[in-house]
Parts: sequence; structure tokens; C-alpha cells
Amino acid sequence: MKDASFEVLRRFRLTTLFANPGSTEVSLLAGLPSDVDFVLGLHEASVIGMATGYALRTDRPALALLHTTAGLGNAVGALATARANRAPLVVVVGQQDRRHLATEPFLAGRLHGLAGDYPVWEHQPERPQDVPGALARAWHEARDGRGPALVIVPMDDWDAEADPDALIAPSTLHQGRRVDDVALAEVAALLEGATSPVVVAGAGNDSPAGWAALTELAERLDCPVWQEAFGARAGFPQDHWLFAGHLPASRSGLRKVLSGHDVVLTVGAPAFRQYPYESGAFVEPGTRIAVITDDPEEAHRSPAEVAVLGDPAETVERLARRLSRFLGPVREAIERPRPPLPGPGEPLRAKHVLDALAQRLPHDTVLLEETPSSRPDLHALVPARAPLGFLSAAMGGLGFALPAAIGVRLAGPDRPVVAVLGDGASLYSIQALWSARHYGVGALFVVLANGRYAIMDRLSEQAGAAAPAWPPFTEVSVTALARGFGCPADRVDDLPGLLAALDAVLPTLAERQEPLLLEVVVEPDAHYRA
Repeated sequence: MKDASFEVLRRFRLTTLFANPGSTEVSLLAGLPSDVDFVLGLHEASVIGMATGYALRTDRPALALLHTTAGLGNAVGALATARANRAPLVVVVGQQDRRHLATEPFLAGRLHGLAGDYPVWEHQPERPQDVPGALARAWHEARDGRGPALVIVPMDDWDAEADPDALIAPSTLHQGRRVDDVALAEVAALLEGATSPVVVAGAGNDSPAGWAALTELAERLDCPVWQEAFGARAGFPQDHWLFAGHLPASRSGLRKVLSGHDVVLTVGAPAFRQYPYESGAFVEPGTRIAVITDDPEEAHRSPAEVAVLGDPAETVERLARRLSRFLGPVREAIERPRPPLPGPGEPLRAKHVLDALAQRLPHDTVLLEETPSSRPDLHALVPARAPLGFLSAAMGGLGFALPAAIGVRLAGPDRPVVAVLGDGASLYSIQALWSARHYGVGALFVVLANGRYAIMDRLSEQAGAAAPAWPPFTEVSVTALARGFGCPADRVDDLPGLLAALDAVLPTLAERQEPLLLEVVVEPDAHYRA
């Protein structure tokens, strides 16, 4: 059965295996074929995080292996992030020998439903002979559902005799969804009749074709383009002259920035993503909303006049050709204001680090963000200038950026990869640095170290607390932890040291074959803005 399963994995290009092995997986892993690359993660959250980054970079399912209840339980948060980030994963979960599962032996797992609703598909084959077919189906379920598909495999199944007639899944599945002309005409009429249209770009439009199509549409409309609030990816070039910024995450803020626009077209995002609850409508009375997305859930929950379900890039390209408006004038992008440099003896702040990065990052850098208190400054100072130029955890859970950066770089060593993390966020998956060092992953990890959960401190302050209920953790040295995992690391606490470190490492990122963690001591900001 093992040989037949590996043939299926080869057919679907699932030959990079992210795993933290356990005894229920030994029969699969013993004698692993030489054409299967094993990538070890030291914790299951890191395993799924690396696989998620790999899947997002390649835009096809990645393969992960988890160890029964403990492994799947440790990975649930990362699986939820993978689902929210629409990362297709085939996840094999080990189980005890099926011949005595009825007696619940040691390591028997009650695995069904353990990951909740986050898997797009979950299945334990009825017979060992059905395992290869389940793996093939999982690939299709992951790709089409844009999330993790779980296959639970008892440990004795791998040694069973194969059934050559048992593969129940297509070898190739062609998709043919295309938006019809009637739907396109309805959206085109909305835009043609608008006196002041506006576009909102979302994570679902983050592809070279998506950026090109939406750029043409926006230039034809000569209208501003906003990025969705808390978007995990950039849906439009953020150095373009029509880019207006990131939408506020509150209804009052949303109404304010969209007031004066009579039609809002959202592409690759729902209408609208928010964070703090506020009463009232999303938009002012009379404003009409249209949505284009390939995610049925986004379309179904959007209070839009018309929602179109289809590939955003292809749909917007056809929509742009329907408009009678001509391209607007070419203009220079608005120059982003830079923060003043710290004076002598003044501490570094996150904005100083981000500004220094923005001035030096290569155009095609993949930047992964996990610094909640500094995210507004990052958005203001570091634009995404190429598709896949920005990645973050779509559901806000910490522990994503560090391992995901490793997966992104493993899948695409042709692009520089930089992860910007808070020191608190870095601790959720710090052990992934061992994988980065062991597999020669040339990524840069910039850790903004303020010795506390700054975002939580500010939210506690806003809630009226005189002081947070939790202590700071200024004793923690992320540099020492990184070195303990074998990862090269440096620590800087002033502007000359920061600039010297960045000037030394950033020009080498494209060819670099070892990671570097740069811990930058920063003063926590006094205020937080969502």
C-alpha cells in the first residue's frame, strides 16, 4: 500500500513532506523514497505553517504529516490559519493499528472532528486499499476547497496489499467556471452609471493576472483603490498612483472614507471585513455595492446589490474591456511621508525600523507580517510592489509568519523573503528557526523587540485599565533563543547599528543560503490605531 500511495503522491507533485514524526507514522517513513524530500519541523504548528507558506508560494497543495491526537491537536490553530489564508494542504494524520482500534490502545486517537470545521474535507478510508484513492481525492478537495484536507490512516494500512482497481478519484480535473456575459453586463452598467466609483482590492486578487486586470480597470475608471481591512495579501500594487490606502476596520471609519462614492466594487474580498463592532451600516445610504470573488463564502456574506462568483483576474479583465471609459492620465504615485529619525539618545521605534526596510527592500521581496501593534506603520511605510509581496495570517492567530516564511523560501528561492515579527509573536513558533538553519533557508527574520505584548497593553488601556493584568517579558532574549536553535542572530538597539545590519544582509537575500534573525530593540508605541 505504501508504494501505491507514493505513486499517487508523485502524480500530484506531493514530493515535499513537512512532518514531525511519531510512532504511528514509522511504517510510512521507514525506507522513504529518495525522491521525497522530508522537511522536519520541531512542533506541529511549525510543520503546518511551513506547508502553508509552501502552498501559497506554489499555488498548489502541499503535503504534511501529523502524529495522531497529539500532533493534530497541536496543529489545529495552524490548520485554521491555513483555511483562512486559503492554502491548499493534504494532511495525513497517523492513527493506531485498525485491527485493535475497538479496544482504544495507547495512542489511539479520537480524530474525527478534532480540528473542527477548519478542514475542507476529512476522511478515514474504510479499507487499507482505499488509502491511495483517498490521497488523490484529498488533493482535489484541498485545491478546490482552498484549505486543508485530512486523511486519517491507521498505521497498519501502509503494509497492506494494494488493490490496483481501488483508486477512486480523477487523475486530472478541469475546472470550467466562467462568469456569463449577463452578470458582467450588470456590473459594467453599475460602473458606467457611477459618478464617483471606488474599488476595494482583497487577498483573493493577489496574482500577476489579478494585479494587471485590476490596474487596467482602475485606470479606466480613474478611481481610488483601497486595500481591504486586515487583508492577508495585497490585491493591487500599493505603489500605484491610484492606491488610496488600507480601509479602516470600523464601520464609522468605513463610511467616512467611502462617503462621496456612489458605487463600491470589491474584488477578491467580501464586503466588508471589520474588527471592532460598531452599529450602523457599512456605507452611506444610496451607495451601491458589487462584489467579485471566487470564494462562495465571501459572496454569500456580502450585503451587495450584485455578487459575481468567478475568477477575479479573468472576470475583471473582461469587465474592463466592456467599459467605454478611456484610460485616465498617468500620474506619479503619492510619495509616502517618512517618519523623522530618532535624535541623539532617543530610542528606536517600530516605524524607524520599517522605514529603513522600505528604503532598502528589493522590489520583489515577499514580506510576511506578524507584528500586531506595528501593523498600521508597516502598511503606511512598506508598500507591496509585486504580487505575493505581502503575507499575513488571515484570521489573526500568532505563529504563522516565521514558519510560513520558511515554506515560502523553500518553494521559491528566486525571491527574497523577509518576515517582520513582534518578539511576542516570534515565540509562538520560534523552534521553526532550527528548520530554517538545517535546510539552508536564506530568509531574514526582523524581530521588533519591546519585551511585552504591546498590542494587548494598548487595548487594555483603551478598555479603562490602569495597567495590564499580564507582566512584560523583558528577560527574554530572542537572539539567544535563535542561536540555541543554531540560527545566526544579531541584536541592535540604535539607528547606526540597524542600518549597518540591513545594508549588510539585504543585498544578499536573493542568493543567501542561511537564515538570519535580527532582533531590534524598540520602544513600544504609546497608542494603537486599527
